[in-house]
Amino acid sequence: MSAISRKRAQFIVVSLVLPVILLLMFVVYPAADLLNMSFTNWNGLDLQKTYIGLSNYRDMIFSSPDLWLSLRNNLIYFFVHLVFIFIELLLAAMFCAKFKGAGFFKWLIFLPYIINGVAISYAFSYFFSPVGGAFNEALRLLGLGGFIGNWLSDPKIVNYVLASVSVWRYSGYHVILFIAGIKSIPNDVLEAAVVDGANAFQQFWHIIVPSITLVIDFILFDNVRGALQQFDIPFIMTSGGPGYASSTFTLYTINIAFKFNNFGMASTMAIAIMAIIIAVYFLQTKVVAGLRGVKK
Repeated sequence: MSAISRKRAQFIVVSLVLPVILLLMFVVYPAADLLNMSFTNWNGLDLQKTYIGLSNYRDMIFSSPDLWLSLRNNLIYFFVHLVFIFIELLLAAMFCAKFKGAGFFKWLIFLPYIINGVAISYAFSYFFSPVGGAFNEALRLLGLGGFIGNWLSDPKIVNYVLASVSVWRYSGYHVILFIAGIKSIPNDVLEAAVVDGANAFQQFWHIIVPSITLVIDFILFDNVRGALQQFDIPFIMTSGGPGYASSTFTLYTINIAFKFNNFGMASTMAIAIMAIIIAVYFLQTKVVAGLRGVKK
């Protein structure tokens, strides 16, 4: 090995030491400890942990109806966001066109994402309040008083209201990612399509969408992860109520850990949510690869 090759190898090793140490300390070890804790009934206070095998996993599957209700609520967030992904892509394609004020609208749609989530949740909790809430007042002023409702206490609609707040907050982030993907498409390709007589829809469907499949794949994964880990909006706006009607998987897990002092069961739920995210991600990659006609 030459001196240059040896120095290069030493540089690579030294450069990797700190990241590997941090990865082991803050990812691998906590994950291993979480998995170990899921086989116990630890209450978060005792020095000793009693191992109970797969009891937590069995109880989670067969004896936790409120947990499955919370997971169903997560699915509402997932599907509402999924519907809006196509709208976000259309908005991104529109913003990439040159028109007056495009920069302002990009800033305006991205603004909710950079605002503190707690502030957004508190603002919308007052907005949808049944007593003096701005939304009900606006309906009354528009002559739509028949639509006035208890938006945050009606089990039939509360999750859709919370999901709409989540869409309002995160859609701008997805639009910006789509814009970045569309901007990466060479202008020559789009110009050639125009010369060949492709209209705007044909350019969008046959050139833009296939060219940004990696961005779409990431946003779909972000949708899965975000929907299953939804916490701050339901926690602040409804505290999971009424009852468990608007509870989410993460909110239910945190309550199990800190309200009922069952860290063993909470760890089991954390392992379960990670497994669900990984499984859905692999399924999603297969579907996206199939749409591209690429075998992975």
